[in-house]
Amino acid sequence: MENLAQYWLAFASIEQLGSVFIKRVVENFGSPKSAWCAAPDELYSAENLTKKQIDYFIKARKVVEPEERLEFILNKGIKFINYTDAEYPLLLKQISNPPMTLFYKGDLSRCNFDRTLSVVGSRKASENAKSNLSKILSGLANTDVCIVSGLAAGIDTCAHKAAIQNNLTTIGVIGSGFDFVYPSSNKELYRQIEEKYGVIFSEYWPTEQPISWHFPHRNRIVSGLSRGTLVAEAALKSGAIITANLCLEQNRELMCMPGQISNPNTEGIYKLLKAGAALVTTTQDILDTMGWEFKNTAAETEEKNDCGLEGLQKEIYDIVSRQDTDLDGLLARINVEYAELITVLTGMELDGYIKQTDGGKYSLP
Repeated sequence: MENLAQYWLAFASIEQLGSVFIKRVVENFGSPKSAWCAAPDELYSAENLTKKQIDYFIKARKVVEPEERLEFILNKGIKFINYTDAEYPLLLKQISNPPMTLFYKGDLSRCNFDRTLSVVGSRKASENAKSNLSKILSGLANTDVCIVSGLAAGIDTCAHKAAIQNNLTTIGVIGSGFDFVYPSSNKELYRQIEEKYGVIFSEYWPTEQPISWHFPHRNRIVSGLSRGTLVAEAALKSGAIITANLCLEQNRELMCMPGQISNPNTEGIYKLLKAGAALVTTTQDILDTMGWEFKNTAAETEEKNDCGLEGLQKEIYDIVSRQDTDLDGLLARINVEYAELITVLTGMELDGYIKQTDGGKYSLP
């Protein structure tokens, strides 16, 4: 089968071309290669494309060599998935204008794209909001819930850090290409997510800077990847409110965490709550809204863990007691070599602490 990646990348490299145009032109011509190579008269006669869009595309593609674009990305060590790839997140495919190419760093297999929760809020979040959010997310510890946010300052950073601290995977969606880390204070957080805790996504060519309009535009991806969105703090006019509205347009669950009524950054929260968003003050509120269930509550897990297990055995037990988990899932959550993990799992099975199901997952007896 012909490799069409270079043509998807050629489209992705043209700044401001837009995912809607790319999707329409590819649908018109049946493949990204046919669309890229289409003659001007064929493009002008295609359906649902404006003359302005076609003029821009014809001019822009003259200086783009698809093979060079593929080589450029491979040399940078950046991975990518395209709209037609099997690995492309199904939830994101369902929105009205999904990105045609997603660049990423990290490991897609770490993330459960069926149990995703986006968390958004103010860049200038109050300490009260960050503390309450961390407490609520801690109730999801050691589960397969994946926290999605925008890797910005404030609530985004708090959400990603809470995910890491509670052994959850996390997805960061950035508003620039991978040549930039924005804000620079999150450089270490970028590294942690990429190397161990999840995935960082960008729809932007690596050299595209973190300019202002990118951030509200990328919010459709944050909500689009998620089964539900939790707004932790938001002013009436903010990126978080944009994401909340996108969440509703995408027919996903919308939740809000209340805050101090004297804080201007809570005005958007109370407007959303009055409009029908679910109120979240505890972890259980999230589970009830999303319809998610786990085998044990935090209290039950703590009680069951009082059985003398320590170190790696206790880490494994904590994870398995929350959710049946396969070997890859354990490797993604625990910093341990494959051989050591197999040895410990075998010992725990023999001692009766865990069992392996027919589907290859580990669970409590």
